[in-house]
Amino acid sequence: MSQSRASPTNFIRQIIDEDLASGKHNSVHTRFPPEPNGYLHIGHAKSICLNFGIAHDYQGQCNLRFDDTNPIKENMEFVESIKRDVQWLGFQWDGKVRYSSDYFDQLYCYAIELIKKGLAYVDELPPEKIREYRGTLTTPGKNSPYRDRSVRENIVLFEKMRNGKFSEGKACLRAKINMASSVILMRDPILYRIKFAKHHQTGKKWCIYPMYDFTHCISDALENITHSLCTLEFQDNRHLYDWVLENITISVHPRQYEFSRLNLEYAVMSKRKLLQLISEKVVEGWDDPRMLTVSGLRRRGYTANSIREFCRRIGVTKQDNVVQMALLESCIREDLNENAPRAMAVIDPLKIVIENLPLGYNETITMLNYPNKMKMCTRDVPFGREIWIDRADFREKANKHYQRLVLGKEVRLRNAYVIRAERVVKDKEGNITCIYCSCDMDTLRKDPDDGRKVKRVIHWVSVTQALPAEFRLYDRLFNVPNPGSAEDFLTTINPNSLEIHQGFVEPSLQNTMPDTSYQFERKGYFCADSHYSRPDKLVFNRTVGLRDTWAEANINN
Repeated sequence: MSQSRASPTNFIRQIIDEDLASGKHNSVHTRFPPEPNGYLHIGHAKSICLNFGIAHDYQGQCNLRFDDTNPIKENMEFVESIKRDVQWLGFQWDGKVRYSSDYFDQLYCYAIELIKKGLAYVDELPPEKIREYRGTLTTPGKNSPYRDRSVRENIVLFEKMRNGKFSEGKACLRAKINMASSVILMRDPILYRIKFAKHHQTGKKWCIYPMYDFTHCISDALENITHSLCTLEFQDNRHLYDWVLENITISVHPRQYEFSRLNLEYAVMSKRKLLQLISEKVVEGWDDPRMLTVSGLRRRGYTANSIREFCRRIGVTKQDNVVQMALLESCIREDLNENAPRAMAVIDPLKIVIENLPLGYNETITMLNYPNKMKMCTRDVPFGREIWIDRADFREKANKHYQRLVLGKEVRLRNAYVIRAERVVKDKEGNITCIYCSCDMDTLRKDPDDGRKVKRVIHWVSVTQALPAEFRLYDRLFNVPNPGSAEDFLTTINPNSLEIHQGFVEPSLQNTMPDTSYQFERKGYFCADSHYSRPDKLVFNRTVGLRDTWAEANINN
């Protein structure tokens, strides 16, 4: 991964600097431990950039480890998508891909150790009773009637659980800590539960599966992780993280550090809600370009560099805050402004006929692909008697603030000539079907000789040689800044989050490959869709507009 800018310091890097200076650690070893129960989203990208970025900057190591302790919700599709996303973002894990399931045998032995120390017991309370006995924030919990079983009895019952002799929900293994603890998590948390499900790595070997809090800390220790980084919602979990490691025979004791998760305007980050959007067919799937999954952003046209830059700018703190969507969009605008070639596209076509050009007239105009750099990189664009313009670029009458084509007025065609609208043709419903214009042939990329100034500019494509194209205009999926706060977040869906238009692009885009980005002059940044584009019809997704129209709308309101 190339580092275009120095990584800003933060409290985690300061801790690492102190640990290295004091000799507490001689190197840095982090990990990224996703659950393979869905696709990664932009919040995971923040964690990826932090964990892999720290390992890179300190010349350390970062593991990719799947927290695969719930086979009911996990599958290999999610595993492969996560691996693909991490690599696309520009990172590579140390050594082989790791799984928590790699350590199931060791975890089982550590559970036996806790039982033998009188620190774990098999509970046969129903799940609803376990919740009831746990108490509340203001009232302490109470002991399970099974809490004081003998070590021998618990060993026998835990073995019975492993051998499938209990039904799901009929027994679990709990830590014996303190039912009156002020930290509810420490009120005898569940360490193992029964699930009769085939696991994508271990098959049917196990019917008991360890809980996240028991698994995670031991996996960190077994992998010699030095700094275990997670988001603030796991702050209370640190109590159990430390308790488990302090009460088993293990030589390494990593330290957990928490940072604020990413909260982004006009977005939901809950996998449950993302899955609901898919199951209720609000979106097409995990990689729908309106989804803030890494794969959805990639399909929409976001670059890995823009996401890494976004994560760099938001920084790492312990304070929860809400990041404006405009910041993410500005990162991709800046990237594509530098790196996306220019082209012309007409999204809502309206025909122009230039009457003073002869029938069959054809001219080739050379245009720059990158106006501000690489002057040698050009393309040839055909110009003829008939061209398409966007319907929004013409009015029969308009005030002085309308800077496009008006009947009886002049406008410049982008990189070409000055034309004047002379008359229009309409259909029976009064819709304009064609504009007849005249062209000043002495104005190719220059002002008229008589000194008149033509400041208005519109884009265009040749009618005879343009390629048909579909434009999928994606916008924010939600129409309120905090959809997650609504009683039903689906009521905040933006009904205009996708508009589909049929139009044309210039012929230089004939062989455009999927995922290729362009700046379509005056329209925005677009990316060739990886699902729908085909040789006979190009499909482009709008990545982002040239300006922040949401901010403009809020100012106007």
